[in-house]
Amino acid sequence: MFTFLPVLACFALSLTDYRLAPITSLRDLTRQMEFVGLDNFVRLLGWHREDGLLVANDPEFWRYLGNTLFLMLGIPLSIAGSLLLALLLNQRLRGITIFRTIYFLPTVCSAVAVVIVWKWIFHSQPNEVGLLNSVLMGLGIPNPPDWLGSMAWAKPAFIIMTLWATVGGYNCVLYLAGLQGIPQELYEAADLDGAGPWARLRHITWPMLSPTTFFVVTMSIIAGLQGSFLFTAAFLMTAGGPAGATTTLMLYIYNYAISWHQLGYAAAVAVVLFLLVFTFTLINWRYGQRLVHYR
Repeated sequence: MFTFLPVLACFALSLTDYRLAPITSLRDLTRQMEFVGLDNFVRLLGWHREDGLLVANDPEFWRYLGNTLFLMLGIPLSIAGSLLLALLLNQRLRGITIFRTIYFLPTVCSAVAVVIVWKWIFHSQPNEVGLLNSVLMGLGIPNPPDWLGSMAWAKPAFIIMTLWATVGGYNCVLYLAGLQGIPQELYEAADLDGAGPWARLRHITWPMLSPTTFFVVTMSIIAGLQGSFLFTAAFLMTAGGPAGATTTLMLYIYNYAISWHQLGYAAAVAVVLFLLVFTFTLINWRYGQRLVHYR
């Protein structure tokens, strides 16, 4: 009821020119919901010639898709950081549970609170300097970046914030569980053979963690394309700016649906996003399993 039916409704709305307006009767709903077939998808994905050049019907869609994919460049860094942190947190040390809790805290914090704090950290105005730029100026950098006001630095700022929020999160917990499931006999045999830390990591830890890595990569790609945390960040920190530099597909859908009341076109963008997620997942499932070492 709460998942399958809304998905079907989204597919149905994508074939209409439905615009959000007050509804007092069923007749109002049918008047607003004009069937247009695939026109929304032609407008969204189609191209046309203009002055001899091939131009996209909706260039903003392709730009915001590029923004979404660019922000996904932080996924490999996040996965590598989660693995490294899991290796450190897997040590048998007194008080290690406290450190595990501290690194997991950003995951359970409110996304809105996290974004507000990072907005203060990145703050950069002529007469006001945020925490990060204060540190950079203290290190001898006289003109630190305008993190949220520069098209060149806005996306890297979002990637930095996402890394802080995700490195110690669920991926780290999954890696930690995977590390604790590796038989210690393998490490003991490697020690007897004279294997060093790097050899043990390369020939035992990494192959035995390949099923975990496969799952983490799959879920990270899905989360990256959906970008729910980045939607909150863009909505509260930059409103998609500067000049659309931080607008993702999720924020684009929100703008069409809520701000501009064009639910039919917003549903078409959502369907395309669904197909992108489905395609990337299938590709990863098809070719990623070849790298998995089954125990």
